[in-house]
Amino acid sequence: MEKWNQSSSDFTLLGLLPQNQTGLLLLMLIIFVFSLALCGNSGMIHLIRVDQRLHTPMYFLLSQLSLMDLMYISTTVPKMAFNFLSGQKSISFLGCGVQSFFFLTMACSEGLLLASMAYDRFVAICHPLHYPIRMSKIMCLKMIIGSWILGSINSLAHTVYALHIPYCHSRSINHFFCDVPAMLPLACMDTWVYEYMVFVSTSLFLLLPFLGITASYGRVLFAVFHMRSKEGKKKAFTTCSTHLTVVTFYYAPFVYTYLRPRSLRSPTEDKILAVFYTILTPMLNPIIYSLRNKEVLGAMTRVLGTFPSTKP
Repeated sequence: MEKWNQSSSDFTLLGLLPQNQTGLLLLMLIIFVFSLALCGNSGMIHLIRVDQRLHTPMYFLLSQLSLMDLMYISTTVPKMAFNFLSGQKSISFLGCGVQSFFFLTMACSEGLLLASMAYDRFVAICHPLHYPIRMSKIMCLKMIIGSWILGSINSLAHTVYALHIPYCHSRSINHFFCDVPAMLPLACMDTWVYEYMVFVSTSLFLLLPFLGITASYGRVLFAVFHMRSKEGKKKAFTTCSTHLTVVTFYYAPFVYTYLRPRSLRSPTEDKILAVFYTILTPMLNPIIYSLRNKEVLGAMTRVLGTFPSTKP
């Protein structure tokens, strides 16, 4: 009972930014990035919803990516900004659990969704005649629902475990959000079993999808290389390079952070790497997918009437 009372008290988030003028300037920059992410992802979801020409599996998957990114960045930045501006660093036990659950859900679900998007491009380019069957609306819906459900189940398991660890050391989490691996040093029990679970979970939800994406795009590039049409090659390369850019920004820091042993990890390095997949990637995704996609720019022209027309 004593351990439960201890574990149910508030935590302290040490944060990312120093409490000085430099920290304030960096926070303003993060808030600006946060605003861009909100506008960009909300705009992408709205655009795909209202434009009939974008009602295809590729763009349905993209709309889900935008929704995940919207929830992703909203899980960490508002609390970080509030704590910095208010001078308070505390987060309640329940609030920490909720933040951890949503962060892990978005992280795992997005990893699976990016793999689904890679498969979509693989079928579209390598097996175009089979595309209507392999990527039907039902199959697309199964991919989306499966990503959300698997991500939520995995997240729930990690969060429940984290909430039941007896914390008897300092309750200061050296991070800007409740990241479970950053909470483990505060436990007064041996957590090697859980650290092994983190390794397995990261392998299943990040490493394996990344290997699947690599294999898919290896086949795609091979097929593109043998295309006779220069226009077809250009369109395929544009689509693939766009997706690979997103994948690199998302997977690289995530895998590097979570697959390393605790002895090789640095809290400062972990926080800097976390900025890439929690703040920068949600902002960059809609920009990358819109500015490098003629179909999206065309939809903006039709829906908003404020973008220059582009040739299909």
